[in-house]
Amino acid sequence: MSVKCNTAEELGKAIKNKEDTIEIEGDLKNQVIRIKATGKVAWGVCVVSLGVAVIAYLSIPAATAGATPVGGAVSALSGVSATGVAAVTLGSAAVPAVMIGVAAGGIGALNTLRDKYKIVEKNKKCIKLKRK
Repeated sequence: MSVKCNTAEELGKAIKNKEDTIEIEGDLKNQVIRIKATGKVAWGVCVVSLGVAVIAYLSIPAATAGATPVGGAVSALSGVSATGVAAVTLGSAAVPAVMIGVAAGGIGALNTLRDKYKIVEKNKKCIKLKRK
């Protein structure tokens, strides 16, 4: 059975739940492709910045974070100077990357996405990831 995801939050939860097959639709598919296409050296630098942003976001009081999840991610991402590396490397995929990490409970989800899932199908509508 396949889980469909349209948001970074849904994808984070699917990764956290170790779903075997994940279908990603909409603009999120392009951002996931960008995350997976980032080279190992660039990713190593980038993941540190994203980790700082995820920690910063998770430390935002629940009332603030819950009211504006994307705004909170933008604040966390822009509020820490080290995250500039992630923004430059991932471009528009930086904020969804932070939200995936937040939804899954940590930055490890992004490493899981990159290392434990492979793209098995790709078309204009969606991509399908399969757990290795």
